[in-house]
Amino acid sequence: MSELGQSVDGTVTTKVPARLDRLPWSRWHWMIVIGLGTVWILDGLEVTIVGNMASRLSEEGSGLDISSGQVTGLAAALYVAGACSGALFFGWLTDKFGRKKLFLITLAVYLAATAMTALSFSTWWFFLFRFLTGFGIGGEYAAINSAIDELIPSKYRGRVDLIINGSYWLGAVGGALLSVVALNTDILPIDIGWRVSFALGVVLGLVILLVRRHVPESPRWMFIHGREEEAEKLVGDVEREVEREIGRPLPEAGRAITIKQRHSVGFVKIAKTLCTAYPKRAVLGLALFIGQAFLYNAITFGFGAILVTYFDVGTGSTGYFFAVIALGNFFGPLLLGRLFDTWGRRPMIAGTYLLSGALLFVTAWLFGQGWLTATTMTACWCVVLFFASAGASSAYLTVSEIFPMETRAMAIAFFYAVGTAAGGISGPLIFSGLTESGNPGDTVLAFCIGAALMVAGGLVAVFFAVAAEGRSLEDIATPLSAEAAAEHAAGGGGSAGSSGGGDSSSGPRPPASAV
Repeated sequence: MSELGQSVDGTVTTKVPARLDRLPWSRWHWMIVIGLGTVWILDGLEVTIVGNMASRLSEEGSGLDISSGQVTGLAAALYVAGACSGALFFGWLTDKFGRKKLFLITLAVYLAATAMTALSFSTWWFFLFRFLTGFGIGGEYAAINSAIDELIPSKYRGRVDLIINGSYWLGAVGGALLSVVALNTDILPIDIGWRVSFALGVVLGLVILLVRRHVPESPRWMFIHGREEEAEKLVGDVEREVEREIGRPLPEAGRAITIKQRHSVGFVKIAKTLCTAYPKRAVLGLALFIGQAFLYNAITFGFGAILVTYFDVGTGSTGYFFAVIALGNFFGPLLLGRLFDTWGRRPMIAGTYLLSGALLFVTAWLFGQGWLTATTMTACWCVVLFFASAGASSAYLTVSEIFPMETRAMAIAFFYAVGTAAGGISGPLIFSGLTESGNPGDTVLAFCIGAALMVAGGLVAVFFAVAAEGRSLEDIATPLSAEAAAEHAAGGGGSAGSSGGGDSSSGPRPPASAV
């Protein structure tokens, strides 16, 4: 089924993207989902454990001289700062050296740093390895989101991406329930329980590493980087496997694309592409990430402290409440994800952001009136986060599909890093300071800030969201290598490649007309 054509000047014509997009769902795709999607379970486990253990770590005899505010504030901010740094560093390496190498390396970094966290003997050690744990997780976001979008057929890309990102909350459920056991001093000593929790994260990560070894490199990345024969062979093997599974031949693939191969793209070219060729999409990415990063990092790290401070919930019981809201978060992408592929990106992204922001304002008002209990507060959060979770997951989907292939991992890294630095670092610091005051009005203010940022993100999506549902990644944003091939062919009197890209939500346009 190979459609490979190559010239001596480094241009390649291939149908690999179209062949991948026309595949029906198969066991091969399930292998990708399981191998790559499980990282979010680790992230959810990691963040939730720390959030629920904040009060216990600050107690005398925990083995660390640390306050609850330092755990939910400084340590949380360091974790997010590490994630931002790791995303940028590993994102660049992902575009340069491939998706597979980096999603193995970043997981190894996470495992080593988490193991060292479990061995913390002082606050500086704990802070250092919280930063390095985030460093590994941040790299995971860039490597894995780019691989998922390039391997999953366009028909299913939205729902699969959302559900995989939403699987973070399965880890959060596990972390919440695990913290209940770990914080029970009848089962484990006060200075051992939290260490065991981190150690179990390492065990889960090792299992994921074994599964992930079987996930292939992205064929899209391979044919751009001079490995077109490997890409053709990989896709051909997958096609034969799928045909045996479904019992009939696959339909003919769509159009071919012609690219001029390159081994790397410089930072200047990436920055120029993101900010000059796609300014509206850049604004969209920032708005979505800042809103969800502030809301989620603040609430994730601070929910346990709110229950303890305002509702007199015991430190050993906060995990039960968090497990409930975590389930609400997971069901949001699970149940709403399909609509992002059918109703479309614009109405669903804008709708989930606006609705979750409005519901959060209502929750803030109810809390300020003193009408909520620990149970009803948790119920309100379940409703808010059911919609917010789908919106937050769509932020990762958006920035991973609306920019050219060669910049994909760096685009994810850039928007994750900038948006998370603005919302994810400031969120825990501001939120922990406001909730520790014991003044309900301060916590209401924190809620309203998060709500306002979500509403702002929704309004930006109303105007700038891209209608990417069901479309090939190459149609949404023309690869830079295809532009180069077209320019080369035009200079030689021929034509090549495909046109597309620019800030258009209705269809592809030549890059020269991008606004």
